[in-house]
Amino acid sequence: MKDAKQKALVLLSGGQDSTTCLYWAIDRYGRDAVSTVSFDYGQRHFIELDCAEAVAAQAAVPHLCLPIDTLAALGGDALTDPDIGVESGIDESSGLPNTFVPGRNLIFLTYAAAHAYRNRIANLVTGVAQTDYSGYPDCRQETIDALQRAIQLGMESDVQIHTPLMYLSKKQTVELARELGALDAMALTHTCYNGERPPCGACPACVLRAKGFAEAGVEDPLVSNT
Repeated sequence: MKDAKQKALVLLSGGQDSTTCLYWAIDRYGRDAVSTVSFDYGQRHFIELDCAEAVAAQAAVPHLCLPIDTLAALGGDALTDPDIGVESGIDESSGLPNTFVPGRNLIFLTYAAAHAYRNRIANLVTGVAQTDYSGYPDCRQETIDALQRAIQLGMESDVQIHTPLMYLSKKQTVELARELGALDAMALTHTCYNGERPPCGACPACVLRAKGFAEAGVEDPLVSNT
């Protein structure tokens, strides 16, 4: 049985970034030491949960989906409230994109850490990035560092939070996915905030993804296969 420090839990949303992180973790720790977790939080693009399951199955790693509907109950953002358009831009009260779900990454990582604690897993891997982070404050390195310390203290744990994409542009993320052999899995992923397949091509997530593939000179398998 592998030691906790040799095992990793990947937060797998079913999107481009988390899928790249999954293959990063497999490359670093070995397939038999990697598992994945996703979260059903009432997101309008719930199709990403099916995609996460499909990506994990193709990668031949265990997958768990945890239900946490409190974020949807709180509402007030474009990812959980179908009455708010994802293309409508900035929330005037906060100055942040209206797709920002307050506390989402903090909650995800805390739940993931609890699951890791129960299963003797010392490494959490998440696809947050402050280079192309859409203005989300919970994607910054200082946020992750503070949360890691809080989890270590609160759980008497040596857990480490790894952010392989933190300082990469979307172009560099596509290039990393290619290096890791993750491009085939990209056909199974989902990025569109509107939950559309083929992707809508107009929401902020679609635009950012398309830009990254174009700048890397790589055809997006999701678009070419749908």
